[in-house]
Amino acid sequence: MVLDWRGLQSTVRRSTFLSGTGVHSGERVSLAIHPADANSGIVFHLASRSGGLAVIPAHVTSVSGTDLCTAVGNSSAQIATIEHLMAALYAAGIDNAVIEVDSGEIPVLDGSAAPFMAALDEAGVETQDAPRRYIRVKKAVRIESGASWAEFRPYQGTRFEVEIDFACQAIGRQRYAGDITAESFKRELSRARTFGFLKDVERLWAAGLALGSSLENTVVLGHDDRPINPEGLRYIDEFVRHKALDAVGDLALAGAQFIGCFRSYRGGHALNAKALRLLLSDKSAFEIVEARQPKTAARGADFVAVPQPVFAPWVL
Repeated sequence: MVLDWRGLQSTVRRSTFLSGTGVHSGERVSLAIHPADANSGIVFHLASRSGGLAVIPAHVTSVSGTDLCTAVGNSSAQIATIEHLMAALYAAGIDNAVIEVDSGEIPVLDGSAAPFMAALDEAGVETQDAPRRYIRVKKAVRIESGASWAEFRPYQGTRFEVEIDFACQAIGRQRYAGDITAESFKRELSRARTFGFLKDVERLWAAGLALGSSLENTVVLGHDDRPINPEGLRYIDEFVRHKALDAVGDLALAGAQFIGCFRSYRGGHALNAKALRLLLSDKSAFEIVEARQPKTAARGADFVAVPQPVFAPWVL
């Protein structure tokens, strides 16, 4: 389970900075992660060329696009490809942070969440004097779309079970299942890179997408449906691990960490967002809980339900 047994919120101890290329825009992007006050959540600050500043909460209610990536914002200001960064923040247990970017896309870096995890490790974690609240799943909720489906189920931990099924021989049917902790995320998911097919490149370029994609940040499957990257795969099942990484990042938009099991089959950004909205729209399907400090750390945390405040960003 991704949580501090003391049940306290956290932020980064000091600011950390990264820069790179937007995988779709091809533009150079600078990004900074700053400490933030307790109860402020994760918030994006996008500086415009005219000197204005757009403030965009990292929440499912802000999702503005799920085609090839997850984007938040509106018609006047949008930040795309946030899922790898959000997954790293979630796994590291960062509740509050200000993310400053100077372009409408988060840098892709090496196509995984590992560089973001490394930056957060360097920045350190600061525990704050405020209780952390969790979304605990009370009953199963499920959404289907053709042959694809996604669901939340009650579980005493934070678990992801993600399955993919591609006609491509190099991918085929793969499944990842595991409880998510900071260490398991680093070890099992963080280094899994985004992937795509060489046959789709010209179509994406024509649509103004994948302009920053390269073998340095994407696992590319050639015309024989096999990876053409010289170094090969980082995991034998890197494809499903990356899908699981994306799911962690997409569900981080709940506005709080959750206690439960998320399962999906042939899912993606759009289905992840729909499943999260479905859960949060049914007040009988979840409750808000706080972790109470146990008598000894070894016992783990005990959770108690708490009243929802008048303004609760996790309630749709």
